[in-house]
Amino acid sequence: MAKVTLKGLAKTLNLSTSTVSKALKDYPDINAETKQKVKELAERLNYTPNSFAVSLRMKESKTIGVIIPTMVHYFFSNVIDGILKEAEKRNYMVILMQSNEDYDLEKKQVDLLLNKGVDGILISLSNKTRDFNHLKKIIESNIPLVLFDKIAKTINCSKVLIDDRKAAYDAVSFLINKGYKRIAHFRGDLNPQNSIDRFLGYKKALLDHNIDFDPSLVYICNNNSDFSDGYENARKLIQDHGNGVDALFTVNDLIAIGALSYFNENKIKVPERIALFGFSNWFMTKITTPSLSSIDQNAFKMGVESTKVLFDEIDSIHKGKKIEFKKIIIDTELIIRNSC
Repeated sequence: MAKVTLKGLAKTLNLSTSTVSKALKDYPDINAETKQKVKELAERLNYTPNSFAVSLRMKESKTIGVIIPTMVHYFFSNVIDGILKEAEKRNYMVILMQSNEDYDLEKKQVDLLLNKGVDGILISLSNKTRDFNHLKKIIESNIPLVLFDKIAKTINCSKVLIDDRKAAYDAVSFLINKGYKRIAHFRGDLNPQNSIDRFLGYKKALLDHNIDFDPSLVYICNNNSDFSDGYENARKLIQDHGNGVDALFTVNDLIAIGALSYFNENKIKVPERIALFGFSNWFMTKITTPSLSSIDQNAFKMGVESTKVLFDEIDSIHKGKKIEFKKIIIDTELIIRNSC
C-alpha cells in the first residue's frame, strides 16, 4: 500500500497542500470545518508526516548523538536512561555510540555523527583521550557540544558533572571520622579528570585531618579500571603493607568489588581487618558480602540535565542566539553499608 502523502490528502479534498498542512497544525486562519475534514481523512488513511522532509524544511535532523566510554557500566546505563527519557519528550532520536575507552574510535565516531547531520552531541570522554581537536571540530561546525562526567577542562563548552574532588573528600573524611588512619587509594589512570580529582580529594582529606600522605598507599589501575585491577592491586597492597593499612578507598565500585573478592578469598575480614569504600553505587554494591559503601553519582539526573542543556543550545542555534555555556554540578550522596 502506497504511503499517504500531504499532496495526496490535498488532492482528495480538492485543497492546496499548504491549506492541508495548516489544518493539521491547527493554524487559526483555517476554518473549523476544513480542519475537521482534513483531520478525519488523515486519521482514516493513517497519514503520518514525512519526518525527513520536515527536518529538511526546519533545518534540523531531530537527532542527537551520544558517545560514552562503555555500555555495560551501571553508571552509564543510568545516564543513558536519563538522556533517552528527555529526548523522548522532544521527539528526538538518539544515536548511541561506545568509544570502548579508545581515543581513535571516539574521534571517528565524532566524524560519523557530524556527517549524519545531528543537531547536537553529548560526550563522556574515553580514558585515553588526550587530544581534543575532534571536540574543537564540533564547536567549529556550530554544533552544540555538552561534555558530561569525564570532561576536558580546556574545552569551551557546557559541562555536566559531579564534584569528584568533594565526593572523594567526603568519603575519606567519613573513614577518618570512623577511626581509620592508614587509608590506601586505588586510583584510575593518570589522565582522566575524574580520576585526578578523586585522588586529589582523597589526598586533601588526609592532610586536612593531620594525616601524612603516603604515596606508597596509592595504586594505579591503568588497565580498564575493572575487577581484575582491584583484585591484583589488593594482592599487592597486602603484600606490600600487611597489617599496616586499615581502609581502602577506590576510584570505582568495580575495582572495590575486585579488592573485596581478594580479601574474602584470603580470609581478610571486611570491615574488621580493613574497611572498604567504593564510588558510583552500582547495583552490585547492595549484594556483595559484606555490602559495599559507595558514593551515589545521581547518574539518571546527570543524563537528564545534560540533555536539557543540549536542547537549550540547539534552540539557541535555531533562534540565531548566542550560546551561553553552563557548568552544572550534580549532587552526590554517601551510601553507607556494611563494608566500613
